[in-house]
Amino acid sequence: MTDALPIALGDLTTDELAGALAAGRSAALVPVGSVEPHGPHLPLATDSLLGEEASRRAAKELRARGVFACVAPTVAYGVTEYARGFAGAVSIPAPALTALLDAIARALRGGGFSHVCLVNNHLEPAHDAAVRAAAASLAPGAASVACPLTRRWARTLSDEFKRGDCHAGRYETSLVLAAGGRVAPCAAALPTLSTSLATEIRAGRTTFREMGLDRAYTGAPSEATRDEGDDLYARLTAMIVAEVTEGMSLPHA
Repeated sequence: MTDALPIALGDLTTDELAGALAAGRSAALVPVGSVEPHGPHLPLATDSLLGEEASRRAAKELRARGVFACVAPTVAYGVTEYARGFAGAVSIPAPALTALLDAIARALRGGGFSHVCLVNNHLEPAHDAAVRAAAASLAPGAASVACPLTRRWARTLSDEFKRGDCHAGRYETSLVLAAGGRVAPCAAALPTLSTSLATEIRAGRTTFREMGLDRAYTGAPSEATRDEGDDLYARLTAMIVAEVTEGMSLPHA
């Protein structure tokens, strides 16, 4: 039974995967993250960690619904221009990211997956646009993007997320806790900041430092809890499952 197979694509043997793909509908979930500062308390790989955890939970739910889903290796680099000037900010050009994701999605489709979903939790606008451009380059129904930037999914998340003061704040710190990731002890003593990234971006500011985020965070990391993270993952899981199942209902080559 395919339900007993590993969730991670890289943990499957070629024979196991071939059998699962031949059995019916299938979906590859590709987390797309970044190497980017997330305050003094969260890992540089936070966006990748969030995408991987949400994808694992969604893959289990999709399998329960009769879709063989697995989590492909993470694309760990993205467009991270807002964080430039901070140690650990590694940005790649948007066209390079689009080309890479396009190639990965086409390879997964060519290898037998019915659908590919790009799961993006790095919310820099140029990065999101690059991810969406890759999905749009494939045939209708072949690929989708699951990202909480869209109004449909943003409104299901926490108040902090909806305000936009959520970079390495309560929202992301709760998600890292629920994923079992590393949160440095200093998180408990960090003051709450109310700077909304959405507002600052609309005002034309292009870096965290221009926004006054001298420690590369905003929001309330000291208020984060594992329980809130689990609740948020339930919402992110619902987002991924919906994007995949709705996308698979479309005709595709």
